[in-house]
Order: sequence, then structure tokens, then C-alpha cells
Amino acid sequence: MSRGEGGDPGAAVVFRGATVVDGTGAERYRADVRIAGGLITDIGAGPAGGRTVDADGLVLAPGFIDMHAHSDLALLLEPEHPAKVTQGVTCEVLGQDGLSYAPVDDRTLPALRRQLAGWNGDPADLDWDWRDVGGYLDRLDRTGVAVNACYLVPHGSLRALAMGWSDRRPTPSELDRMRQELARGLLAGAVGMSSGLSYTPGMYADTAELVDLCTVVAAYGGFHAPHQRSYGAGALEGYAEMVEISRRSGCGLHLTHATMNFGVNAGRAGELLDLVDAALADGVDLTLDSYPYLPGSTTLAALLPSWATEGGPAATLARLADPAACERIRHAVEETGSDGCHGVVADWATIQVSGVRTAGLAGAIGRTVAELAVERGCGGADVFLDLLRRDELGTTVLQHVGHEENVRAIMRHPAHTVGSDGLLVGGRPHPRAWGTFPRYLGHYSRELGVLTLEETVARMTGRPAARLGLHRRGRIAPGYHADLVLFDPERVRDAATFERPRMPAEGIEHVCVNGAAVVRQGRTTGARPGRALRRTDRGTRAL
Repeated sequence: MSRGEGGDPGAAVVFRGATVVDGTGAERYRADVRIAGGLITDIGAGPAGGRTVDADGLVLAPGFIDMHAHSDLALLLEPEHPAKVTQGVTCEVLGQDGLSYAPVDDRTLPALRRQLAGWNGDPADLDWDWRDVGGYLDRLDRTGVAVNACYLVPHGSLRALAMGWSDRRPTPSELDRMRQELARGLLAGAVGMSSGLSYTPGMYADTAELVDLCTVVAAYGGFHAPHQRSYGAGALEGYAEMVEISRRSGCGLHLTHATMNFGVNAGRAGELLDLVDAALADGVDLTLDSYPYLPGSTTLAALLPSWATEGGPAATLARLADPAACERIRHAVEETGSDGCHGVVADWATIQVSGVRTAGLAGAIGRTVAELAVERGCGGADVFLDLLRRDELGTTVLQHVGHEENVRAIMRHPAHTVGSDGLLVGGRPHPRAWGTFPRYLGHYSRELGVLTLEETVARMTGRPAARLGLHRRGRIAPGYHADLVLFDPERVRDAATFERPRMPAEGIEHVCVNGAAVVRQGRTTGARPGRALRRTDRGTRAL
């Protein structure tokens, strides 16, 4: 259903004189492209009639697909979704990093809401009227959203449902429950399973548990999208484990936000890519995504050692009130390297507060932990622990730990696709939530020439569509769904910055989702023609 001013999604529109970049990586060409009934009907000469959009000098591409989005609640709270449609995004993949809000029950939902407040907020007035994956996807459809959405069943949420936040192996009955809930989610239309192996409770899972669950995913034709155990010390070992899980389970593997971060990994992207190439040569079905920025973004609580987060948010806060536990935490983060901080000793100068849930802490936003420590005349760990306690684990941070040479090397790999990993809440969130796709087009393609325009578009459209099994999406061809973006190749760029992170992109002229305009002449229309795209035995399509 289309809501707002986007017009009739079935109406005919002709993009006249467009430079077509079709999503396959093939060379661009000039043509008229006609859409009607929500589909691309003709390329070149075709029936007359319908509204004409002058596309002379502009590129017409398939709509962009965000392979790693954290819009699970944003789509319900602000369904017009300006952060993404103004970038040309027409489809997002939700349920990332092993943690989201389906499947849940009345016991796990309150704890997950608290744990994920830094990622998604925790709106008190939202009607939480779903508990399973099918119910969540139905809710997206009832709300009416601007973009299409796919969903990954989150492993951490499965684990919480079956056995809480316990640091142990599941019993046979608990593992059976995880399998059953996973299968229910896949039958309801999820495209695979995500895992968050540096976040509680997913971090407590061993390799065997993940192989067992990925075998279920493989049986339904899905893929595993892991946030693996480390992106710092032990990063390569973490990636190798994910490949081994794929080999043993027969499950497709998509390495989300594939990075090599922190000082220990400077200049080491080639080692990751060698591992990827060896896996591909061995027949592993492997793809990856990355964002085009150096800093990462997560919750401050994610830096805690795993033992400190066992039992869930309430148990974590209780430990933060215990001086002996706090000293153990301080020792881990400052001296030995917390597993939550990727096995690396925390450098407080690289950890910058981006959002808080407690209004009285707003003065910390934009400041590094090191700066706050100097101001308060205390140690960095004291600031760290104080923020966690006072903000009840709701603080989000940027981690300035990336390396430009690694970012460029990874994005050149043929298995690469694009994911923003953008958090949409907080006082100064990471600008990747508003700028990822135009930054690839403008900075990395046009200005630096790291990728050609055709290759850049393919990594945003046709290749992610193939990974997701999308039915007639991700390409400009007759009979394909009219998810389209029209942009100025000389002007497109990201305007979002770390100081002003919610600035819309420039140069994105027109965006269609299922044939309805969600952006027209650079302005959002308020239309909500998107839908949940569900995997079926015929591929992934809206039911």
C-alpha cells in the first residue's frame, strides 16, 4: 500500500534519456525506461503515455540494498524513513548482529528492549503487538513503510528465548527449542540467521552450537550473517571459525561489516582476503559487506568482558554496583584486553560518546572517554563505569579504530557488497546511517576511482539481491520490480558528517519503491510503498 504523496504505484512513468547502470556490472548505456504497475515494462522504444521524468545526464540504477541495517524499530516509528530513502536505499536487511525483537516472549522482550536501547531506542509508546518473526513482518506491512525489508533470525534472541543469558552450553532440549524457533522464523520468511559473537548472550555459543543451527538455515536455503568474535586481536581466527562453520553446515556465509580494526590489524586486510579467496576456491558460498568509514559504532556496554554481562542487563548493572567486580572489569579493559573490546586494551582517546538515554548525561555527547576523564580528574575506566551505571547501559559510542588501506582493499574484493551498519538514534550517531551509499558513489568511486561506477552500483544492487534470493529485484530489466534510483553522477555525495550526522545526501534526484516515488526532485514524498520481503520456496518475494 502506498501512503503519502508518492502517487499511484501502478501509474506509468517514463525516465527519458537516462544513463542506465543496470546492476550487473555491465557498461552503462543510454535509454528510455518505462515503469507501470510497479514493474519495469520497457527499455528503449515502448508504448507512450504516463508521466515523463527528464533523466538527461542522470544515472538510473536499481534501488540500493542495505545489507546491514539497524532500522528494526525506526521503520515503525518513522516509516517514511528519510535516512535511507534520501540515499537511494529501497531495501534493508534487519535482525542484525544476533539481537532483535523477534522471536521473543514476555520474559525476554523487556530485557532485549533494555539491552538494545543504545542501538534502537526504547520507545514507551510503541505497541509491541508481535512476538514471532511472522508477526514482526506482518507489523511492517500493516504500518506501511517506505522501503522493502528482509529479516534475519537473530541467534542471540533465540538463545535468550531458550536458555536466558547463561554462559554455558545448551542442553539438548534447549538446543531443540532454538532449532524449532529458527525453523519457524525461516518458514515465516526470514532470509537467514544473524549472530553476534561479541555480544551477550550470543558470545557464549561455541562452534558446535552454531554449526547445528546453521544446518537448519541451510535446509531452508538461507545464509548465516555473523558479527564474528573479534575485529581486533584474534580477528583472523574469528573469520576462520565462521568459514569452518559454513563448511561443516553447508550454509551460505555473509561476513557482515567485514573489517580489520585496531592497531594490531593495520595493513592486514590482505590476510583476510586470502582467507576469503581460499574459502571461495574450496566451494564455500561466501559474500561480505562493509561500510566506507574508519570509525565503528556500538554500545559502550559492548566493551565489557563477557563474564560481566552474563545473566542480562539487570545482572550486569548489579555487578557495576559492586566495587570488587568493577575492579575486575577495569583490569580487563585497561590491562589484559576485554573480549567485549575484541581482545584489545581500551584506548580511551578512541572511544567517543555518540548518544545517551539519560538526558542529564547529554554533555558527554561528542566527547571521548579520555577527554571526560581529564575534565573530571579521574581515570578512563572510572568514566566508563560511571557512564554505564548512570545511563543504565544505554550509552552509544564511536570507536575510531579503522584503517583506510584496509577499507579500500576490502571494498575492491569481488565478493563485496554494501552495508551501512547505521544506528539511527543518539545525539550524534555515526554519519554512515545517512551517508554510506552516496559516499561510495561520490568519494570512493568518482573522486578516488577505487571502483568504477558500474562496479559500485553492482555491489549495491544486483549482488546483494542475489545473496538475498530476491525475486526480480536488483537489476534494470523488463519484468523486474520498479525499485529505482535516479542520481547525478557528478554531484552525488554524502553530506552527513560526524558533527552533523543527519544531513541528507546530495545528488539523489528520484527514488521509486515498488513503482511509487519516495523521493521526487530531491525531496521525500512521504509515500510508504515498501513491504516485508519473505523467503518462500520460489525465492524471496512479498506475500
